[in-house]
Amino acid sequence: MGAVRKVVSYLGLGGVEPYDEPFDDEHYEDEYLPAAERAAKRWRATVESSRIVMVQPLKYNDAPMIGQHFREGQTVIMDVTGMPMPEATRMVDFAAGLAYGCEGRIERIADRVFLLAPAHVEIETT
Repeated sequence: MGAVRKVVSYLGLGGVEPYDEPFDDEHYEDEYLPAAERAAKRWRATVESSRIVMVQPLKYNDAPMIGQHFREGQTVIMDVTGMPMPEATRMVDFAAGLAYGCEGRIERIADRVFLLAPAHVEIETT
């Protein structure tokens, strides 16, 4: 073997050795999906649920409870009328980020009352 071939072989630039086992594409198919589709699959509920949860947070520390229900695929109605305005604003900002990050939607349905709908829930307005 010549010196050039030895260097090429040493650097791993030589020919490709065939694998003994076939490559399993199904295991890696999610890696080649667009980011939005991967996120939707990750946050999709395992069981289609028609449960709607009504939450009336009194302080911003109640935000994880809202996030947990929403990530489980449940529709959440969030009523922030009992919160001071600065905390209510923070809570709505949190809910909007949660809905955006999980490919869902947030809709204002009344004064200081909001609907958080997961990606699999369709909202119709008439």
